[in-house]
Amino acid sequence: MDAVRVALLREVLAGTEWLGATRRFAGVLRGSVVAHGGGLLLVGTPEYEPWHLAAHLVDEAAWSGTPELAPTLVRHDARPCDPAHLAVGPGRIEAARRGETLLVVAPEEPAALLERVHAARRAGATVLSLGAAAGELAAMSHDALPVPETAELDLDSVQHLVSAAAGENAGPPRPRRGFRDRLSRLADILTAPPAAPW
Repeated sequence: MDAVRVALLREVLAGTEWLGATRRFAGVLRGSVVAHGGGLLLVGTPEYEPWHLAAHLVDEAAWSGTPELAPTLVRHDARPCDPAHLAVGPGRIEAARRGETLLVVAPEEPAALLERVHAARRAGATVLSLGAAAGELAAMSHDALPVPETAELDLDSVQHLVSAAAGENAGPPRPRRGFRDRLSRLADILTAPPAAPW
């Protein structure tokens, strides 16, 4: 879905809760990966692989100047002979640690996936979920955006809105300042002459 279609979808959804909900969730996603310098893992279920969301997040990462948004797509049927970007298997979820974000896109909750997500959360990874309206996945997530089957939107449309909002929540990229830069700025502030009284 291109930018024009996303804009039309937003226009159609004006006045509904979806625009605010997807922007809020995208802000949480973006804040989580930017705060930790990246480490975004994206996983679906064996029957539902969010490869389209992965592609859109890669695009948004490039366009917004936020490389942290580019995810690693975790595939349930990954094989070592697959290209590198498609060869990451579910064991990577269990290897997730503090500072990494796991985004789970799941219309249902397979038990094997829940066990892996729970292990990642115990290890300190931030867990975000998109899809299943209620249940264990939403309960173990730090933040969730439920998409019930009765919703006006399907899961694919919600993913487009989230990825577009994640890219636009950016301000201009801030340069990372080292200790010396911060110390120099503090010294400039402290040694500056007092402001002239009015």
